[in-house]
Amino acid sequence: MHLSIPLKQMSVEEKLQAIEEIWADLASTPANIPSPAWHADVLQVREERIAEGRAQFLDIEEAKKAVRERLG
Repeated sequence: MHLSIPLKQMSVEEKLQAIEEIWADLASTPANIPSPAWHADVLQVREERIAEGRAQFLDIEEAKKAVRERLG
């Protein structure tokens, strides 16, 4: 399937909006998104780190803030 999207004519805001709409659509049916085999291994290691207290969960806003602080 080939999509014809006028990317060259779209503004950055329009492109970002398109990305957000695609992401929302994909996120609405996560079971339909295939996951590579290595992903289960990565998740297991992360769960072990959480259980051992060597890592912690961050919500998305905290994660973005941490990245900005590292880069800034």
